Amino acid sequence: MIGVRLYTRRDCHLCEQVFEELAILQDEIPHELLVIDIDRDPKLFRKYNLEIPVVEIGPYRLKAPISSQELRMTLSAAQDRAKQIDQIEIDRRTRLDSTWSRSDGVTYWISRHYLLLLNLIILIYVGLSFLAPVLMKAGATTPANVIYKAYSFVCHQLAYRSIFLFDGQFFYPRAEAGIDGLITYSQATGLGEGSSYQELYAARTFIGDESIGYKVALCERDVAIYLSIFLFGLVFAISGRRLPPLPWYLWVLIGIIPIALDGLSQWLSQPPFNFIPFRESTPLLRILTGALFGFTTAWFGYPLMEETMRDTQKMMREKFSRYHQ
Repeated sequence: MIGVRLYTRRDCHLCEQVFEELAILQDEIPHELLVIDIDRDPKLFRKYNLEIPVVEIGPYRLKAPISSQELRMTLSAAQDRAKQIDQIEIDRRTRLDSTWSRSDGVTYWISRHYLLLLNLIILIYVGLSFLAPVLMKAGATTPANVIYKAYSFVCHQLAYRSIFLFDGQFFYPRAEAGIDGLITYSQATGLGEGSSYQELYAARTFIGDESIGYKVALCERDVAIYLSIFLFGLVFAISGRRLPPLPWYLWVLIGIIPIALDGLSQWLSQPPFNFIPFRESTPLLRILTGALFGFTTAWFGYPLMEETMRDTQKMMREKFSRYHQ
């Protein structure tokens, strides 16, 4: 609808006449009228004091005296202009809808193969973290260190919370974890297990050696999270991508609460917080809670993503059909 502004003031006879004329023209040329009293705004008063009534209709402006014919013509011109602008936009969208660009093809391809892409990305991401110890074992220390360094930006890489390869023991936990039958981190490395900066830095940067093996570039919990996401991706693909999404409350109950309790209780029990009695989680708990979180998160998110991708496929197919008409 056309917007009309009428600048007026109290006791203005000409303003009242214009207001009445606009009311008469409302049925013929519908418009939305905004009446503005210039006496309430010093800037408008200085600008329009000697010119009122002033009528602004779109890009057009009329000043006193204003006849009924001028109002009708200006409203008609503004109405025609608005229709032309709308038609131009419709034509533009029609042209866009009737063309098929390279980006449209890419969008359609991704909407059909997104799950394969996600599974490959996650597999490569986790695979590279396992490649690092393999390279160390093979003597290719430079590329191995590049991987360790890159992954250090996304994972704490604490050695006593990591998986080790090429030795009889996969984990070297802190003594506080209380796991019988395993050599502790301190016993295996001779390094301290405290929470000082020096000890934490040493645990982060310790990669391993020939005697105890080499650590994976992601910690136990991260490995479990991403592998379980990848596992659900395979299950979802085998199902034909038709599994319904996991209800949000089950995601919270099974996926989020266990990992939050395990991680937060450990974090809050150790320096610098010490809010609760000291506890160190075990490799089993970290792997279990990470796997539950990753699997349920994927179960919650992938089916919702599938709905969006199906809508995109439908839209792209319709656009492709118009393009080939």
